[in-house]
Amino acid sequence: MSGPESGIRLASCAADIVEIAAFHGRAPELESLAVGRGIRLPALAGVAAATDQLALCVRPARWLLLSPPASPGATAALWQGACARVGAAADLSSGLAALHLSGPRVRELLSRGCRLDLDPQVFPAGRAAATIMVQVAVVLAVLASGLLLLTPSSTARHLREWLALTARPFGLVPGADVTVAALSGDALR
Repeated sequence: MSGPESGIRLASCAADIVEIAAFHGRAPELESLAVGRGIRLPALAGVAAATDQLALCVRPARWLLLSPPASPGATAALWQGACARVGAAADLSSGLAALHLSGPRVRELLSRGCRLDLDPQVFPAGRAAATIMVQVAVVLAVLASGLLLLTPSSTARHLREWLALTARPFGLVPGADVTVAALSGDALR
């Protein structure tokens, strides 16, 4: 078994998760609005970070925004009000779970159950994609600190158990929960 410095760290990340979607032809306006709210919306398959926010884009003209937890529905309500004329916002905070994996062999671990080519040359920091991992829908984002996985809350336990079991030969190290602010601070270093 490897030491903590070479193991795989698995941690949860509490976050408000809001999906915003631009109305037909209104994506540039929604992107401008987001900049005014402190976050740049990335291009398709990209990740963008702000002081305490992350934005992922895995579908055209739709973005997943992660921010520190607030009172239930508050973050989504702010985005709904802000983008009412150019798009829509939906609160996915209860519907998605966020996990953070880090360690030198994390890509090797994930390649055992992921359909994507996770080679750093193909899938570098700042990239995001939607895929299936061990029969579970996952949004995967590569950050400088590791990989962020978003999965439906209903299947999160299954995915977490598979990750913990599969990571044992790599040296699973319990990770302290991480915050969106910590992830966004080192997202693309």
